[in-house]
Amino acid sequence: MKQHVMLFIIFAAAACTLLIAPFIGIESVSPAVVFSGAGEEIIRDIFWRIRVPRVLTAFFAGSVLSISGMTFQALFRNPLATPYTLGVSSGAAFGAALYVRLGIVFSLFGMAGQSVSAFIGASTALGIVYWLTRMRNSFSTASMLLAGVAVSFFFSSFILFLQYLSDFTHSFRIVRWMMGGLEVVGYRSFLLVMPVAVIGGVILLLLSRELNLLSFGETIALSRGVDTSKLKTLLFFIVSFMVGTVVSITGPIGFVGMMCPHICRLLVGHSHRVLMPASFFFGGMFLVICDTIARTVIAPAEIPGGVITALLGGPFFLWLLMSRKTEMTT
Repeated sequence: MKQHVMLFIIFAAAACTLLIAPFIGIESVSPAVVFSGAGEEIIRDIFWRIRVPRVLTAFFAGSVLSISGMTFQALFRNPLATPYTLGVSSGAAFGAALYVRLGIVFSLFGMAGQSVSAFIGASTALGIVYWLTRMRNSFSTASMLLAGVAVSFFFSSFILFLQYLSDFTHSFRIVRWMMGGLEVVGYRSFLLVMPVAVIGGVILLLLSRELNLLSFGETIALSRGVDTSKLKTLLFFIVSFMVGTVVSITGPIGFVGMMCPHICRLLVGHSHRVLMPASFFFGGMFLVICDTIARTVIAPAEIPGGVITALLGGPFFLWLLMSRKTEMTT
């Protein structure tokens, strides 16, 4: 009962955040202006075409990162695992950096060329990790983790190489994209992220029993009739696709997928049947709050959203590391 009450509180807080965040900005915006014909048309345009889609995109991007981190933490049985553990973000960053360095300009189905290139890079990293893992004739979490780390370092080295060959303008664009952010205009990004978040969330919720068993170890999961090899393959592709989609739009916004699931475990417990929706709403709320801070704290200038999450995530990571060390020594 306590878990469900806490889940309702998280849901209510997320709903309030979604309603309030679009009105927070450089200057106060009255609901009477945006919901009626009165007032300046430019204010209504900014509200409906920039602020609302940005908040909605931030919410569903944060939700994806949060439930993806939750899944990898169960898969690897490690609370320090993140959605970027398997190198998807490094592959996406390489694709975006290559697009900037080559100086090409294109769009595909309304998506910016940089986002398309980032998604191709993320898919390439995903394919390489899967191939390397399968080469060992098993789909063990240890092999998957090692392959992810190797691919991540591989693409990171290529990014540094591209930066070295780039001029100041291209180098700045690469670094800026790698900081992560939510500078969106219109609802196209939201319409790309929202279905991925909802469908992925429903699938993970349906697999909550299997995730509970997997978090206790593969041996226990096998003894309860779970085909761990198929389950890990399914989770690998679903989560990687979700993360690749988000990163291609927002850039690699860090720490959301590590912090939010862990905080939700403290609030609602370890059962993924409750933890999954809690992580979904809490992650979305968290990124909306961080993005609101990023666009208002030094307005009219703007801080990349990934910088805010990193400033919060660094101390949290140290606290989590020290608390785990205390648990191991007692």
